[in-house]
Amino acid sequence: MPDSMKPCPQCNSPYGYSTGTVLFACPECGYEWNPEEQAPSDGTLQVLDAHGNILQDGDTILIIKDLPVKGAPKPLKAGTKVRNIRLTEGDHNISCKISGFGAMALKSEFVKKVN
Repeated sequence: MPDSMKPCPQCNSPYGYSTGTVLFACPECGYEWNPEEQAPSDGTLQVLDAHGNILQDGDTILIIKDLPVKGAPKPLKAGTKVRNIRLTEGDHNISCKISGFGAMALKSEFVKKVN
């Protein structure tokens, strides 16, 4: 594989290309990444919030967008604080308990880390 191509960490496409800056882009899924900032290959799960901050088990997060909940009469409101999250594999990569709703699975792209 030429130095100008790297596999996409999102979809594993082998066609990731340099954008001319430090970033690489995937023509198949549109994901952009900096290969210098990639997760360590020791098998640990790395989950990023909507602003690119690394999330860890036990963190507190804020929901940044109203999220509809299947089977619930009202959505989760933006600004809802969620404590003690747990990271999981898959599309909905945050597992948590939200008061008033119970156990939930959230996508990390709709939350931000609270410092």
